[in-house]
Amino acid sequence: MTAPYVPQMALYRDWLKETRGLAFADFEAMRRWSVTDIDAFWQSVWDYFDLRSPTPHTAVLAERKMPGAVWFPGASVNYARQVFRHVVPAHNAGLPALIASGEDGRLSETSWPELQRKSAALALHLKAKGVRAGDRVAAYLPNIPETIIAFLATASLGAVWSVCAPDMAAPAVIDRFKQIEPKVLIACDAVTYAGKRHDRQGVIEELRRALPTVEHVILHSDAAPSETRLSSIFARQSAEIDAFEPEWLPFDHPLWIVYSSGTTGLPKPILHSHGGIIAVALPLSTLHNDLGCSYHPNSFGERFHWYSSTGWIMWNCQANGLLNGTTCCIFDGSPGGTKDKPDWTTLWRFVADAKATFFGAGAAFFANCTKAEIDLAAVGDLSGLRALGSTGSPLSADTQAWFNERFAALSKRTGNAAQADMWWANISGGTDFAGAFIGGNRELAQTPGIMQCRLLGCAVEAFDEQGRAVIDEVGELVCTEPLPSMPLRFWNDPGNARYLSSYFETYPDNFDGSGRGPVWRHGDWLKINPDGSCVIYGRSDATINRHGLRMGTSELYSAIEALPEVLDSMVVDLEYLGRDSYMPLFVVLREGVALDAAMKAKINKAVEAGLSRRFLPNDIFVVAEIPRTLSGKKQELPVKKLLLGHPVEKVINRDAMANPGCLDWYLDFARSYLSKQAGAA
Repeated sequence: MTAPYVPQMALYRDWLKETRGLAFADFEAMRRWSVTDIDAFWQSVWDYFDLRSPTPHTAVLAERKMPGAVWFPGASVNYARQVFRHVVPAHNAGLPALIASGEDGRLSETSWPELQRKSAALALHLKAKGVRAGDRVAAYLPNIPETIIAFLATASLGAVWSVCAPDMAAPAVIDRFKQIEPKVLIACDAVTYAGKRHDRQGVIEELRRALPTVEHVILHSDAAPSETRLSSIFARQSAEIDAFEPEWLPFDHPLWIVYSSGTTGLPKPILHSHGGIIAVALPLSTLHNDLGCSYHPNSFGERFHWYSSTGWIMWNCQANGLLNGTTCCIFDGSPGGTKDKPDWTTLWRFVADAKATFFGAGAAFFANCTKAEIDLAAVGDLSGLRALGSTGSPLSADTQAWFNERFAALSKRTGNAAQADMWWANISGGTDFAGAFIGGNRELAQTPGIMQCRLLGCAVEAFDEQGRAVIDEVGELVCTEPLPSMPLRFWNDPGNARYLSSYFETYPDNFDGSGRGPVWRHGDWLKINPDGSCVIYGRSDATINRHGLRMGTSELYSAIEALPEVLDSMVVDLEYLGRDSYMPLFVVLREGVALDAAMKAKINKAVEAGLSRRFLPNDIFVVAEIPRTLSGKKQELPVKKLLLGHPVEKVINRDAMANPGCLDWYLDFARSYLSKQAGAA
């Protein structure tokens, strides 16, 4: 399949006119309708995507509030049911459900009937082990077909899924899973990354000891006993498996728990619902990312790849492609070759071999490709590729323009007219609501470095310091109306205390005296241009956003400050508007300890063992003190703003500091850093 074909947004717009009598002057007018007539918009999503329930809903939005909105009360759904409704038509059209590969380059396909049968086999196995609706199934698995199948099996029963990537160290995984008290653990005993096989048996043993609620362990391993080996369970066949159907569940029944880390405390275990994810995922992937159903004549042969690990919300978004009957292409391994032999054509070769039509990845991946000056003409047949996607951090205009130039040249060889002006679905959203606020629209003009629009249904604004919506100015990204995929709650969060403080503390109920309810603060800097296009300028809080993966600074400190030589520490991440992520670490060392090569290696090893290599600092500096507020909080965000060039008088109040004398060192460091940045520009 190659574009042009009718854009998915155009099909939806025509449907609104034919079935609702609605016509709009432009996309922005349609978006305004979607966030003001909220019931009508989300009902249109239900009808347009033909969502089904054995019982009718009594309302679209029972109460228009945040948090606590109740969506489609009375309706019953199941994520897995929505996926499996495509089994017969997709298989009859000769299309696979999954295409997978790893670093060895070998492709495998999973058919739609195979996806359903294996999911049923595991679901019945879990049921026989006592798993019931609401029980948690924790997975420590890479991005392979078995992981998606295990997720669908869990969802089929109404159990709650949660996955961590096997490149995460045991302490980080335990911090997540221990909070949710899983009944079942599904884990791999090894994983291959960057050409090396990493044994995970020790991690599994640590997880078993740390998770006393686990009653049953299933291993993705050839060495496991047959009764607990994932492949053996998948291989089972019976009439009961053939007849199995996912259970109907209330619209707001829990689907999965994902984790988003703030600057304090344990990672936040965020609970999303079956119905909320289905309702938000379909318009995001279909209308805004322009991903069609693979067996529909208008988008026949669609193949969707978004590179991700299972530790990133984009893994969930990749799996969401199945909801609309789209073939998903998944890759497990390093996107850039090995340390000794970097190869940034790895994913491009997979895209060529899998015949992907849409290829998404983190912005950092595309930036690395430009630095390596890869040759797209040498990676294989890219003639079917018609769209690119980017997220995780802002994509720079230079990177986007670099690829546009090369695809324009490539289009003359491939004959794919879509590549002459390659369309980018640059999106920005979050784990918090498993969706996007800002994204693409294939019908709109595009400018490198700028995101095309705010999404349908997303009442997104940029707030100034007084909490007023502004245009053409940088402000706090907020959402003023509820979305179906906003969290049901955080797991084990009495009184919703952590949930409220995470998103609604800055703009609480009646924050501006107008009587309006709370407003969701997302934690990004946003500028909305007069034409409706948008620019994300990076995190407005101190959370680390490392190559698209978020991690709380508190988790980093737990790893570093466990070292007896380290008395105190502070880290800031300077990912900002498409620049390379630069993360300096400041440490206070015990008297007599020098920051030599051995000490730096020890600190890096602590970070790797406690979190992941992804979060190693770029530089480490010894300081006399870490700046703190009078209440003892580390001043990460003010120091970050200093390093981004903000004037000191606007970001730090010395009178509110417990140790203002240490500030001069950071001011000198900021001046030196900014001078070097200006010289390199």
